Amino acid sequence: MKMALDLAKKGEGFTSPNPMVGAVIVKNGRVVGKGYHKAAGEAHAEVNAIDDAGALSQGATLYVTLEPCNHTGRTPPCTEKILAAGIRRVVVAMHDPNPDVKGGGIDYLKRRGIEIKTGVCEDLAKRLNEIFIKYVKTNRPFTIIKCAATLDGRIATRTGDSRWVTGEEAREFVHRLRHTVDAIMVGINTVGKDDPSLTTRLTNSFGGLKGLDPVRIVLDTNLKIFEEAKLLRLDSDSDTIIITGPSVSEDKKVRIEQQGAKVIELPVKDGLIDLDILMDRLGALGITSLLIEGGGRVIASALSAGIVEKIFFFFAPKILGGDDGVPVCKGHGADLMENCIPVKDINVRRFGNDVMIQGYIDK
Repeated sequence: MKMALDLAKKGEGFTSPNPMVGAVIVKNGRVVGKGYHKAAGEAHAEVNAIDDAGALSQGATLYVTLEPCNHTGRTPPCTEKILAAGIRRVVVAMHDPNPDVKGGGIDYLKRRGIEIKTGVCEDLAKRLNEIFIKYVKTNRPFTIIKCAATLDGRIATRTGDSRWVTGEEAREFVHRLRHTVDAIMVGINTVGKDDPSLTTRLTNSFGGLKGLDPVRIVLDTNLKIFEEAKLLRLDSDSDTIIITGPSVSEDKKVRIEQQGAKVIELPVKDGLIDLDILMDRLGALGITSLLIEGGGRVIASALSAGIVEKIFFFFAPKILGGDDGVPVCKGHGADLMENCIPVKDINVRRFGNDVMIQGYIDK
């Protein structure tokens, strides 16, 4: 099953809105077929593994990281392929969490005499597809915060300079992270200071992977974005969406949209875009995952709104040495330590001299 999970991860960034799935076929103690779901609309993992095994599928055991589908979507049901191949036993890591899927594949196979075992490496399988699970259960994106700070907690100097807080290895990881999500979001102040592209730029250190660009989202309550911004002039297959409040300039809105961006007006709460409503809107657009990259006010607002599931905090071995830089979070925080936002399931990793702390918001 761990082999199947490793195969599944090869589809990371390409399968959305589908889950990542891997499959391995074993006969007489030997692996005879392997496959994974490569992209949405393409063959599922079970189909690829069975095709790889060919006639050796007869009487074999199929290990698969997610319950085989029993419905026709963009591809035929995998259960029928399993039966036709003569698979004798199916080992499944986790049940399909999608409440809209009618007629579970496990029950269907059981009724037709296939031996089933479930729950093998279930926790690993759920962690692998945490984005898919959140989205199919709530129709809202799985939301991640990424930030890079000095040891004394500043993401930029008093002049706004933030190039570069961390080193090349950490920045490369962030581009890999961008490839894995559907959308990336920043505030208008970040656009004004850094004029970012928010695209995925990977080097050969990731095996020659050509990453996909996420949808770019800018929180711009008053539609202040300058019309020469890189975000509005990119040669990219993904969209740029500007989220504004009500009553913005119609003339400017038209000019921005003429450049190919989309402008979406949403309600404002305490002078800022209502992020809770935004999550519903992004989910309705089919965005299953969202990476928030700043700045400090956006990060603080996202944490305050309770929309964040996961964090990647990078710390560089640098000390700004003053209290006049830009903090990770801007605005009012907790009044007591016991009221701070707890983070659980911590994992620590080094990129050169930089340290990354990964964890999950304990809700």
